[in-house]
Amino acid sequence: MHGYATGEDDGITAAPGGLLDLLQVAAVVLDSDGRIVLWSPEAEQLLGYRAHEALGHRADDLLVSPENRQRARDLFAQVRSGARWAGVFPLQHRDGSERSVEFRTMRLRDSQGQAHLLGLATDATTVRRVERDLALSHSLVHQTPVGIAVFDTDLRWVGVNPAMERMNGLPEEAVLGRRVREMLPDLDTEAVEARMRLVLASGRSLLDELTVGRTPADKEDRAYSESYHRIEDAEGRVLGLAVAVIDVTERQQAAAEIARARERLSVIADAGVRIGTTLDLQQTARELADVAVPQLADLAAVDVLESVVTHGTTAPVNPDAYAEFRALAVAAGYLTDAIHAADPVGELATYGSTRIITECVREARPILVEHVDSGMMRRIARDSHAAQTLRTAGVHSYLAVPLVARGEVLGTLSLYRTVNSRPFDEQDCVLASELAARAAICVDNARLYGRERSAALTLQRSLLPPAPVDHEGLDIAFRYLPALSEVGGDWYDVLHLSEGRTGLIVGDVMGKGVQAAAIMGQLSTATRALARLDPSPAELLHHLDDIASSLGDTIATCVYAVCDPRKGTCELSSAGHLPPVLIRPDGGAELLEVPGGVPLGVGGIPFATMEQEMPPGSLLALYTDGLVENRTQSIDTALDAMTRLLQQAQRSRHSLEKTSDTLISALHPEPDDDVALLLVRTLDHSPAPG
Repeated sequence: MHGYATGEDDGITAAPGGLLDLLQVAAVVLDSDGRIVLWSPEAEQLLGYRAHEALGHRADDLLVSPENRQRARDLFAQVRSGARWAGVFPLQHRDGSERSVEFRTMRLRDSQGQAHLLGLATDATTVRRVERDLALSHSLVHQTPVGIAVFDTDLRWVGVNPAMERMNGLPEEAVLGRRVREMLPDLDTEAVEARMRLVLASGRSLLDELTVGRTPADKEDRAYSESYHRIEDAEGRVLGLAVAVIDVTERQQAAAEIARARERLSVIADAGVRIGTTLDLQQTARELADVAVPQLADLAAVDVLESVVTHGTTAPVNPDAYAEFRALAVAAGYLTDAIHAADPVGELATYGSTRIITECVREARPILVEHVDSGMMRRIARDSHAAQTLRTAGVHSYLAVPLVARGEVLGTLSLYRTVNSRPFDEQDCVLASELAARAAICVDNARLYGRERSAALTLQRSLLPPAPVDHEGLDIAFRYLPALSEVGGDWYDVLHLSEGRTGLIVGDVMGKGVQAAAIMGQLSTATRALARLDPSPAELLHHLDDIASSLGDTIATCVYAVCDPRKGTCELSSAGHLPPVLIRPDGGAELLEVPGGVPLGVGGIPFATMEQEMPPGSLLALYTDGLVENRTQSIDTALDAMTRLLQQAQRSRHSLEKTSDTLISALHPEPDDDVALLLVRTLDHSPAPG
C-alpha cells in the first residue's frame, strides 16, 4: 500500500510502517571476545535482561544453555571470520525458559579495525506467524475472484489485484495514480466517489452497494456489488480506503427473473379471478384484454371468429382462405393512439391468409415477432393507416396467441409492446398462452351457453301463445321477458272457454335452459287440451300435477283463473304460486290469498278453488316471481310497490299496455330471472281516455 498521502511528500518524514514494530527486532553487538557491548531495549523485551545485566557478559555464558554453547561458539567464530549466518537458535530467557530466536548476523569493524558481531534477532514464533499472515493475505488478494482496489485519500488508485484488473479490462499500471472517473466513464462514477468520500469522512463501511454500467472489459452493462472500507494505521491515521467488488450480474438477472416469474404467477392468479365472471362473450373478451395490460403488454386486442359470434360454431380456416373476425375487446395500459389502430370493437374484420392473425388461428399456435420491421408491420396492421399509427406509437414487438378450447380455435389474443422496451420472449409467450387457454374456456362456455340460450329462447318463444284475440268483456295485455343470463320456464296463456268465459294461466317451471323450456311446453300444451274439457280450476291443476309428476324431477308453480264477465266473477286455483293482485274499480287493492295448493310435481295434495267478484272496471294481475324478486329488497316490498303502481294506473285509467311497460320498467328493468306478466281488466263499456 505504498504511496499513502500523510500530509508530507518528501519521502523522509513519511509515516513509518508498522511491520518492524510488529516483529520487535532486537539489536545486540558482541566484541571480538564474544562479550556483549551493545544491548537494545527490544533485546530486553525479547530475553528479559536489562542492559546493565547483559553488558560485559559473554553471550554464550549468559544466553546459551550448556548443551548448545559449543555450537554457539562455532557460529560466533564463523561470523567473526567474515561469513554471514541466518537461522533459528535457542536462547535462555532471564526467567529460565528457552526461546527460539531468529537471527540475522554480520561482522562489523570499528575505527581500530577490531571485529564486532551484530546480531538482529526476533522471536521465531512471531516471524512464522507474520510470514503465514502475509502468505495468506497475498493468496487472498491475488487469487480471490473478488476485485480489490486500494485508493489513497485523494481517491486515486494505489493498487489493484488481478481480479480487479480483469473487471476493469485495464492493467494495474494503467490506473495507478488515476481516479475512477478518468478510467471508467461508463460507470456511475459520481455515486462511486460520493461513497468513497463518505467512508473516508465517517469511517463507517458501506456494504453491498450496487453499481450498474460497463468497463472496457464489457460490451454490455453489468451489475457490481461494492463494499467500501477505510484503512487506518495502528495509531488511527487514515491512509486511504479499500473497495471490494463482486460481479453480481448473474445474481441480478436471476433476481429479475424470479421477480418476473412472481409477476407472471400474479397475472395468472389475477386472470383466474377476473376472467369469466359472466357467461357473456363480449364481457369475457374485455376481461381478458384488461388482464393482459399493462403487466404483459401495452396494448391488447381480442378477436373472435365471426362464426363463433353469430352461429356459436367453429370451422377450420383453410390455407389461402380469408378469415373473418369480430373485434370484441381492446385495452391499453396508457393513453395512446395505438388503440385506434386495432379493429373497432363490434365490427367485422376480414384478414387474408398471409396475415399474422389468420396464420395464428389456422395453425393454432402462438406467433412471436420479437422485433417488428416495416414488412412485418404490414402483416400485423389491418391497413397502411393503422400500420403508420402503430409505428408512430412505438410498437416494436408483437405476439399473437390463439384462443383454443376443447380442441377448437375460437379467435386470437393480440399483444403489442410500445413503452415497454423489452421485446416479447418465450416466457411471455408461455404466460400469454396460459392466459389465452384460461380465457378460451370461458369464451367457449359463453359460446356454448349463448347457443343453448338461443335454442332455449327459440323454443320458449315458439311455445308461448300468440297475441290473444279479443275476449268478450275483457281487456288483456301480456309481457314475456327472458332473463339476461339464462332462459327459464316461465309461461302464460289465454284460453277461450265456453259460455263467454276466458281461462288465464301464468306459471313458472323450476330450472333453466332448454330442459325447463321443454317442460314448460308440455305443461302449456296439456293446459290447452285440458281446458277444452271445462274442468274447474282445481281439477285442471290436479291433472297438471299428475303430468308434472310423470316428467321426473319436475317442479312448477302456476295460478289458473276462469273469468266470467257476464256474471262478474273469477274462479282461481293456485299451485304454490305468488298471489294475484286485484285492483277494484274504486282503486282498492287486494292480494288474493288463493287457498291451499303446493307446486305441481309434489303430488298427493288436493287443490282448492276460490271465487272472487270482479265487477266491470276491475283489474287482475297474474305474474311470475321474476317480476318481484331481486337481491336488493324483500318480496313484500316489491309486492307493495307493484300494488301501488297498479292502483295509480287504475285511477289514471291507463291502458293495460302502458301499465305493463310501467311495471316492467319500475320493478325489473334488467331481470335476472324470466318474467311473465298477464293483466286483465273487466270492461265497463265507458269511453276510453284519449
